[in-house]
Amino acid sequence: MNALLPPLRPSEAALAYHARTKHSLKGYAAGPETLDWDTQPNPFRDYEGAPRTALPLAAEALGVSFPQMVSGGVAPAPVDLAGVALLLELSFGLAAWKQLGPDRWALRCNPSSGNLHPTEAYVIAGGIAGLADGVHHYVSRDHVLEHRFAPPGPDVVAVASASGFAIENRFGPAGGAPSLFLALSSIHWREAWKYGERAFRYCQLDLGHALAGVRYAAACLGWTVHLVEATSADIARRVGLDRDGDFAGAEREDPDILIALAPAGGDLPALPPVAFGGRWMGRANVLDRHPLYRWPVIDQVSLATHRARAVAGDAVSAPALPARAVVGDAPAASVILGRRSAQRFTAKGSAMPREVFLGLVDALLPRDGAPFDASGFEARVHPLLFVHRVEGLAPGLYALPRRAGVTADLKAALRSDFTWETPEGVPEHLPIYRLVETDCRGIARTVSCHQAIASDSSFALAMLAEFEPLVSADPWRYRQLHWEAGMIGQSLYLEAEAAGFRGTGIGCFFDDDLHQLMGLEGAAFQSIYHFTVGRAAVDDRITTEPAYPGRGA
Repeated sequence: MNALLPPLRPSEAALAYHARTKHSLKGYAAGPETLDWDTQPNPFRDYEGAPRTALPLAAEALGVSFPQMVSGGVAPAPVDLAGVALLLELSFGLAAWKQLGPDRWALRCNPSSGNLHPTEAYVIAGGIAGLADGVHHYVSRDHVLEHRFAPPGPDVVAVASASGFAIENRFGPAGGAPSLFLALSSIHWREAWKYGERAFRYCQLDLGHALAGVRYAAACLGWTVHLVEATSADIARRVGLDRDGDFAGAEREDPDILIALAPAGGDLPALPPVAFGGRWMGRANVLDRHPLYRWPVIDQVSLATHRARAVAGDAVSAPALPARAVVGDAPAASVILGRRSAQRFTAKGSAMPREVFLGLVDALLPRDGAPFDASGFEARVHPLLFVHRVEGLAPGLYALPRRAGVTADLKAALRSDFTWETPEGVPEHLPIYRLVETDCRGIARTVSCHQAIASDSSFALAMLAEFEPLVSADPWRYRQLHWEAGMIGQSLYLEAEAAGFRGTGIGCFFDDDLHQLMGLEGAAFQSIYHFTVGRAAVDDRITTEPAYPGRGA
């Protein structure tokens, strides 16, 4: 069960891991045989000994509506401590505490498989009013920043050069615009504790949700988000994830994403040099003192899919799409903080108005705006939609090709008897096709590990990724494809919430059984994430408490 993959090239290791961790009707991917929830790993990482900066809470006072956020019509806010605090509050902060009997748990703005939250966030700050230069770790439990690295003095920093060491300007830009970056990492053990070998997939999906969450939060501030082309080793070095002594006995973090942020219309900040002087502070806490299992294949696929070269992404050109007509004026913060993962749906009376459904689907197209302009890559993930209860739309299986030119490939790959009809009255720019008209509730439930949330909803979907050619050419794209799927999921979460519905991500599905039903052969396309949207059934036994009780703005 715990054996490593045989020695393989990185691309082969990524593809072999994906095949190895598929669920099927005949059996599930390797995972723990039992769970003791009393010994669940600590859901919060912190660094003992690192100085802390308390952040203000400002989301409730934010005067930005959901339509303004998604349309990009927000005037840029200053890049200062208040802006950084609001960015973190809306992307990684707590949304509430929940309690059922003796059990109490936190909900966060960024959703996570099993509410396990493997994603950690680091701020790289330079010249930001109210915030010391250097590297900071965000602790969502307390809404504070821990100062992990302070550069050597206010004016100079030692950096590597071809001839040894050179002296350059301070960590942040001297006398110029402030410099703000976010680095995201994953603690794989948080997911593996519950999900075993398949956990690496879930960590990557969580990162996609987090990236979209950052983009939405930045849009509330009138900021842009750009994915920096940095190697995994460079990200680790910049935020101290390669410092063995700081993680002695503690679970390590895997470097994932580096993000540059700046006011819309302004220049992106220059990446500061990697400092070799200065002072590192704090030691990582141990999250699980008595792990019962080891899943070495996760470390192997992680290493195989590290970004080895800082190469540019696709030459992305947003298609000429009409502006979205977003209905309502709900505050953006209330949608973000109010987002919940539905645990079950009320099948009776859960019909979704046609215009709501088309609006949700339209939101998944890769426009030049939040969240998909943060991806840096052409759309390569295409939903198959199991429509159950949408007014004025026949139940059945539908497809949404999100990249121009991929429709022909999908037609060739999927079953030959699919009809590919455009439903009547669908906007011309919306490439949604009906493949077959049928009651597909049973199919959706079965392929989603027999979960009723896939059949009791208004609609469910399976996200097909353009897969083997991309991963074979660059194993790092295995991660990036999951990020794109997670971004689609985050869009559905917020769009559904704003429309009075709820969504739920589904990481458990029978991979090849779905592929067989769809007529897919080989690995040119693979389903990498499922999702479902409907009317949530609320459990009144669970009480809700404030995210940060006793703390004002």
